[in-house]
Amino acid sequence: MDIEFREFNPFDVWIWLEFETVPSNSEQQYVEEMLNSWFFLGKLGGFNAENLQIQEEGLELSYMPYRDDRADNALQALMHNMGEVEFQGLWARCWFDLGTSDAIALDVLLNALRQFSQDYVKLSKIYLGGENSDWPAPARTSDTFYDSDADGIAER
Repeated sequence: MDIEFREFNPFDVWIWLEFETVPSNSEQQYVEEMLNSWFFLGKLGGFNAENLQIQEEGLELSYMPYRDDRADNALQALMHNMGEVEFQGLWARCWFDLGTSDAIALDVLLNALRQFSQDYVKLSKIYLGGENSDWPAPARTSDTFYDSDADGIAER
């Protein structure tokens, strides 16, 4: 599987997935659930690299003191918005406003997609950002954002 970063704006980024075969309805649901779950964790601040106390502790976690003050003093790292997951032939795409979430979010997503490709549905390519010549993204200006309540793109 090829993973390629293209022009990347975390506040306006398309993530593109190319499958080896056209995904079935149930395979499409897997992809939607994975991306929705990843976004929901990001919306709740789960990808905050400033508060990785357990990761930094190492292997021995028995009786580890968890410092609420450190967690409370970390800057927020929240994803803002997500578009609908769309499918066309071998491709799936989804638009995100990653907000202030940290880059660890992308590592988590790519780790999950790599395992997904091994265990469920084979992916041949993942593009993060930029355009896809096989399926151009809708025109968007920097003054637009995804309004999940309105189910579409809204003007600021």
